[in-house]
Amino acid sequence: MNIYVGNLSFEANEEDVRNLFESYGEVSSVKIITDRVSGKSRGFGFVEMPDENAARTAISEANGQDLRGRALTVNEARPRNDSRGGGGGYRDRGRF
Repeated sequence: MNIYVGNLSFEANEEDVRNLFESYGEVSSVKIITDRVSGKSRGFGFVEMPDENAARTAISEANGQDLRGRALTVNEARPRNDSRGGGGGYRDRGRF
C-alpha cells in the first residue's frame, strides 16, 4: 500500500520516516518529495508498505504523531493523475 505522509518538517529525512513506519511493519520504500531547483524538501512524501494490514495500522496510529516538531498528516495515497494539465485547446463554452 502506498501511504501519503504530509506536514513533514523540512529537517526530517527518509531515515526518520522509515524508522517511524518500520515500527508498524515492513517498509518497501520511503520517498520525500523535493523541489527540483533547490533540492529542499517540499514537506511531504510517500511510504510503501507491502502488508496492507500493517499499512492501515500505520496510517491510523501515525496520523497526528509528532516527528521533529510537526504533527504528521498520514493517509492512503491517491493514485497519481498523470495528465499534467495545461493542454489549452479550443472549448466551445456551451455556444451552439
